Amino acid sequence: MKKVLRIVGLLVAGLVFLGACAATFVQVRGIPSYDPPQLKLAPVAYTPERVEHGRRLVMSVCAECHRNKQTGRLSGQHLKDIPAQFGKFYSANITQDQAHGIGRWTDAQVVALLRTGLGPDGRIRSVMPQFDRLSDEDVLSIVAFLRSPDAALQPDATPSHAQEPSFFGNVLANTLIQPAPLPAKPVLQPSPADEVAFGRYLVTSRYKCYDCHSGDILKTDGKDPEKSFGYMGGGSVLQDAEGHDIVSRNLTADPETGTGDWTPEQFAQAMKYGRSPSGPLRYPMPKYSLVTDQEARAIFAYLRTVPVIKNATAEDGAAAVAQR
Repeated sequence: MKKVLRIVGLLVAGLVFLGACAATFVQVRGIPSYDPPQLKLAPVAYTPERVEHGRRLVMSVCAECHRNKQTGRLSGQHLKDIPAQFGKFYSANITQDQAHGIGRWTDAQVVALLRTGLGPDGRIRSVMPQFDRLSDEDVLSIVAFLRSPDAALQPDATPSHAQEPSFFGNVLANTLIQPAPLPAKPVLQPSPADEVAFGRYLVTSRYKCYDCHSGDILKTDGKDPEKSFGYMGGGSVLQDAEGHDIVSRNLTADPETGTGDWTPEQFAQAMKYGRSPSGPLRYPMPKYSLVTDQEARAIFAYLRTVPVIKNATAEDGAAAVAQR
């Protein structure tokens, strides 16, 4: 019996030692780097149509994180909506500055970052969404706009702030967060004439609404978004402008706790201007004022097809939340 206990004790001690070694490795390694993606890209045509479409996309999807509120330029900022348990994270300078922005990047490097999450240095952008399912036309339009003379993109010599992940943030960066592969074939988007298919594309690929509006930001499925835990049912814990916890809203068609009793017009008002039937929407929900009415209707039509989840959030009132 003593021999058995001694063996068990040695095994436990060994596991503890290995765990300590792994923890030390993760902390020392920090956010990992990979071989930079090698992408062959034909010259991008910077047409006026692409520049304008790219402007809508960047100002709707990227600017909320990358815009300096004092200067209006996309020179990066502290991302206050990321819970403190993950550490402190900062968006990068994506102006045309040669030293501190992306002025020296090639178009292929910009596309590779959008697709995989890896920049030319191979470092994974651990809190930046990966747009591996974004259509080729959307991606090229973003590139075209980033090369434009728009005031928000003019060179700004603000250095990108180093990330300050917690130990937990480092663990995630070394385990769950992985670079996405480059698409093996052209990525097309559905025709806007097919409202539900187009809405699905907008929710899962362009605006990536599911990242925040599913049940847990750590349980989203980037490869198959509709398999995410609590898909579009709300419940992910984020941070409001004062650093307090705020829970994302249920967007499924449940009439009591979701958007089942909303009209398409009410949904468009909420998404574009932050005015929902239950009151003003709060940070970190952006105002997607550049989203077209057609896009808002398509998203609403798609949400009507998503499996209904009953999940009351703060917008439904204290009584509803207490009954969860």
